[in-house]
Amino acid sequence: MDQLLETSTTTTTSSTTTTLETDQISDDSDEEVEPKLTYERITNDVTAILKKESATCLAVHSKFIALATHLGKINIIDVLGNRVNDRELCLHKTSINQISIDEKGEYLASSSDDRIVIIGLYSSDNNYHNTFDRPIRAIAIDPYFRKRQRFVVGEGDKIVLYEKTFLSRYRPIILQQSKGQIRNIRWRTQFIAWASDLCVKIYDIEDKAVITYIERDKDNDLQRFRPELFKCHFCWKDDKTLLIGWADTIKICCIKQKPNNELPRRYVQLTASLNVGFGVCGIAPIESKLVVLCVNKEANQLDNTFNCRVEVIEPIGTDGYEEISSDILSPKSFNNCRSSDYHVDCLPEEGLYLILCPKDLIIAKPREEDDHITWLLEHQQYEEALKVVENNNNNKNIRKHTVLSVGSVYLKSLLDESPTNHSQYEKAAKLCCQICGTDKTAWENQVMRFKRIGQLRVMAPYLPRGPELILDPAIYEIVLKEFLELDSKGFLQTIRQWNPNIYSISTIVKATLGVLTIDPKNRNLLEALAELYSHDGKHDKALTIYKDIGNKVQVFDLIRKYGLYAKLQEQMEVFFQLNSEETAKLLIENQEIIPAELVVKQLRPKPQLLFVYLDQLVAHKDSEVCSAHHGLLVQLYAQYSPDKLMAFLRSSNYYELETALEVCRKKNLFNEVVFLLGRMGNTKEALQLITDKLNDINYAIEFCKEHSDSELWEDLIRYSMNKPRFIRVLLQNIGTHMADPIALIHRIPEGLKIDGLMQALVRILQDYNLQTELEDGCRRVLVSDCYSLLQKLNRVHKRGLLVDEDYICHGCQRKVFAREIRYASDIIVFNCRHVFHETCLLTTTGEFVCLICSAQERSEFKIS
Repeated sequence: MDQLLETSTTTTTSSTTTTLETDQISDDSDEEVEPKLTYERITNDVTAILKKESATCLAVHSKFIALATHLGKINIIDVLGNRVNDRELCLHKTSINQISIDEKGEYLASSSDDRIVIIGLYSSDNNYHNTFDRPIRAIAIDPYFRKRQRFVVGEGDKIVLYEKTFLSRYRPIILQQSKGQIRNIRWRTQFIAWASDLCVKIYDIEDKAVITYIERDKDNDLQRFRPELFKCHFCWKDDKTLLIGWADTIKICCIKQKPNNELPRRYVQLTASLNVGFGVCGIAPIESKLVVLCVNKEANQLDNTFNCRVEVIEPIGTDGYEEISSDILSPKSFNNCRSSDYHVDCLPEEGLYLILCPKDLIIAKPREEDDHITWLLEHQQYEEALKVVENNNNNKNIRKHTVLSVGSVYLKSLLDESPTNHSQYEKAAKLCCQICGTDKTAWENQVMRFKRIGQLRVMAPYLPRGPELILDPAIYEIVLKEFLELDSKGFLQTIRQWNPNIYSISTIVKATLGVLTIDPKNRNLLEALAELYSHDGKHDKALTIYKDIGNKVQVFDLIRKYGLYAKLQEQMEVFFQLNSEETAKLLIENQEIIPAELVVKQLRPKPQLLFVYLDQLVAHKDSEVCSAHHGLLVQLYAQYSPDKLMAFLRSSNYYELETALEVCRKKNLFNEVVFLLGRMGNTKEALQLITDKLNDINYAIEFCKEHSDSELWEDLIRYSMNKPRFIRVLLQNIGTHMADPIALIHRIPEGLKIDGLMQALVRILQDYNLQTELEDGCRRVLVSDCYSLLQKLNRVHKRGLLVDEDYICHGCQRKVFAREIRYASDIIVFNCRHVFHETCLLTTTGEFVCLICSAQERSEFKIS
């Protein structure tokens, strides 16, 4: 196919001017915007037709295209250029000027320099032809010709309506006489629009009146835009809107309903008048925009050649427009064409725009999603193209492109754009997930592409690893081998992250051992080999490697995960030296497998390791678990952690006090010695040790408070008499613990200087006052409580008791109320809620007592 589109550039910015010169178009903006239309030459039978003849006009219907030639023939073709049922209508002897088709596509009207013809495509009942003595430039058939056989003809400067009468003859009716030759007629519903050399009129056939008169702009250069070269082009956008393109002017007319009922009932409003920078050769609507076939108005007038282009513009306001796209067309033999040789017809609802010149027929369509994607790819907007395909993945209108095809182009651009830019590789690797999805072949192809450029390591995190898709094991193996050769740390991380089921472990182990022969001390490779051995079930080998390289975390995780306690027992000292705390914790967690007695026996030659084990055993388990070793623990605490000894001595009851005391004396652990002496009952020695060795009066006071022994207080006072500081502290603290602090004051030697004595004495008096106030307050609270309780008891005793007929006497077990008066008796009710007949209470003292409650009191007394 010959090239149709020389350039496709958009040069618009927001333009609200009424004129836009052609030379300004290319200078205002260098930004290239996507075209709105795509073009294709109609071939097949059309090629043969136009090779012999030249096209003069056409008309398009949703069923077919009627193509007229200068030899008077009309060819009925489809959008692919094939004749429909080999239809070639030889209706005229000279060039056909205009064709009109009814709404149903059943009848066709044509005019030429010699005659007019009405022909039925499916029936000849209403066929008609007529010869005139002048050329007929325009004709239009009634859209509802099947119902009303009528058509309109432009006879020179007159517009004539032909209407079939009851005698099956057509009666001519002159609708109006215009100024100049009538060159174009279009009929839509009840409105007929026609154009002469000087004006455009719209006729309402219902009201039988012209409802508008639009003159050609006086600004048009008649020398440049001669009527025979630039006739008026118009088309109906809808039933009420007419688009007019004339010379370098475009007008948009809307038919409105008058508010009153005066005739004519409708009028035309000019909603936009655009002065454009080109000569109009055809016009058609596309959504809210306009498609304009045009030529440069500066075209060479000497040889009458015009190079055409298609402008898509959008009206702004009443006199401005914005240019959306501009496409220069190169139809066949365009060098020999004049502006009057171009024709445009359209089916906007189907998105078809036909452009005709004498030797070529071009179909233009709004760009589809495939065209949009192709344009984005051509302009290297790969990311946007990929988004369009993904958002319309289920759209049947996209037939040419797929996520994979567009993504592959994008991927290639990323890999070819900057081979040294790592971020581009990373972006390309992420893109593989987006474009390959669950396509196994696509993934493997991309892996090979990354392998060729040595960037499999970048792709590794994004490879599918199930459950929806798993690639062949060889794919994962070549990735791991690249890591193995170039990045040992990445190799280790990948081995830990990947499921070992997706590759051959033995193959990777063999490759790893080969690299380790060259670099035997590579810690990353050794850890990776241990991971591989573990995946392969060879846990002993993995444990040996972890232990040799000193990996404290993995060693114990491996023992826990796979229960390698035999290895732990065999090399207990080795594991303790690797991580004593973790080893002890592991042994404590598994005492059923490795008993504490066995551990103690094995670690006795290593007391420091034994201490770590027993210390954690006491901390994490019940102390009775290792009660037999508490004596040993006292020695270990005194040796390795004296700060923990006191807490242990307080919490344990399973060590010998004499042995512990001896150990603490040897280590000069005086606090512990004091505690043990106190526990053994030797409080006097303990107190003396506090005052003599520790010289801590506060500790001594607390010790005396703890044992609450008056003799200890006497000993403390005696020890303190020659220590003024001790005496001051005693005076400040002893007031609340000794019955008579005055005795201490009397025993202070005369003349002994004691710092802070006055404050100490004041403190004693304050403590005494406080104690007195507390006793008084308690007494008042007690009296208040007694009084309130007495009042409550009194209220309870005064409260009435309900006795109804259902009550039973607890003496005779009969109802307390008798039915007959002779059996009636007085009733006695006690506060305990027990009810008796007076006669049922036997008393000698004259006092009534509840028999039930008194019996209970007697029984409780006997038991006690």
